[in-house]
Amino acid sequence: MRNILVATDDAAAAGAVEKSFSETFAVRRAQRRDALLPMLEKENIDVLFIDLDWLDRKKEDRSSTTMKPALSELWAKAPNLEIIVLTPQDNIREAVSAVKAGAGNYLTYPVNPAEATYVLESLQESHKIQHELDYLRKAACDVGQAPILGTESPHMKKVFEKVAMVAPTKSTVLITGETGTGKGVIARLIHSSSASRKGPFVAVHCGAIPENLIESELFGHEKGSFTGAVKRKAGRFEIAAGGTIFLDEIGTISQAAQVRLLQVLQDKVFQRVGGETDIPMHARIIAAANVDLEQLIKQGAFRQDLYFRLNVFPIEIPPLRERREDIPLLAEGFLEQLRRQTPKGIGGIHPTVIDALCNYSWPGNVRELENLIERAFILETSHMLTPESFPADLFAQDAPVASVPLDLSLPLAEVRNQAKEHAERRYLKELLGECKGRIGRTAQRAGITPRQLHKLLTRYNINKVEFR
Repeated sequence: MRNILVATDDAAAAGAVEKSFSETFAVRRAQRRDALLPMLEKENIDVLFIDLDWLDRKKEDRSSTTMKPALSELWAKAPNLEIIVLTPQDNIREAVSAVKAGAGNYLTYPVNPAEATYVLESLQESHKIQHELDYLRKAACDVGQAPILGTESPHMKKVFEKVAMVAPTKSTVLITGETGTGKGVIARLIHSSSASRKGPFVAVHCGAIPENLIESELFGHEKGSFTGAVKRKAGRFEIAAGGTIFLDEIGTISQAAQVRLLQVLQDKVFQRVGGETDIPMHARIIAAANVDLEQLIKQGAFRQDLYFRLNVFPIEIPPLRERREDIPLLAEGFLEQLRRQTPKGIGGIHPTVIDALCNYSWPGNVRELENLIERAFILETSHMLTPESFPADLFAQDAPVASVPLDLSLPLAEVRNQAKEHAERRYLKELLGECKGRIGRTAQRAGITPRQLHKLLTRYNINKVEFR
């Protein structure tokens, strides 16, 4: 049976809710405001009817912005919680602010049992409709991922200041930084902020092109210039005319290609492989490297004169471990992108997860963070991204505290039961993810029958469809 919690000083309202749902729900009541959060943490509450004053005591300034922290505090204790606000008639505007901040709906005093039933049923129905609408919107249009540009990091603020300074110019830019720090994002930002933003942005991953084809890819070739050249082909520099060419992993190109590129930078013209006609170079060059080019120069693997030509305006992007203040902002940004693309009502990230993200070393930098958020978004079935949807390694330093909050007021047997349920829920989510939501395969690997697995999924409110 599902559980309802009523948090209000109005005894008549609590009675009306109990009258409405006592046959289908177990209805509990919080007698004091300070008992609300412990009850949400200890008991598996599905729906909360809460007085507006219990939700937010700041009566002088109630807006969706001020309401959101109060709602997030509740969801941190019960991520699956549906919240319905109770309010007097003269406070409807504030109740609407709570709904805008994420509450499901509101009821006015005195609470009518029929209205309470209708509100909860309509809330459940609206979720279904919203999911269908989001799916149709996703199918109808391709929503691009916008760069995550907000920052609290002094290092990144300097990066964006440099971007603002160099973007309006035609200067060559060299972006350096570890793999996954967002060098491509910065390159696109420079292009989109430049006078040639209406021109093409051509990205070339130099490390992914075979050495014997790099010159042909960059500069094009004439028909018959080598075996397999059955027709003339335009190179990336030619395609990028009037825009920007982004040479990623520039440190991987061969010595011969370095000579050709140096000539292009010096003379502003190039020839196709096997051709003799000069083609003017009308593209701005932005290069990027995830290795120390000066060290490559010392090793004789990179030309110093080419380095000087590329390093006209250097921009170094710090690794994520040196801009930890941006981790919550980036995580929320990636979550917002996923919400726009996928019909799932995940409104935030559990504080325990945020703490773990901020303490992690991030060898894969921003790209690793983005991938972790996307993976968790796929696995998650509640209102928030919870620790259960992230790899255990993320909580390696404090897993017992982060995964299962301890309540010393409970007997040992109850604590054991909570830990067991937490472990089972996380195990099932991880296994379903690996088995692509297939019940038979998941049950086989778990060593149980499909029927037993179905019962566990129902018990923990896990939808197999989310893992396909």
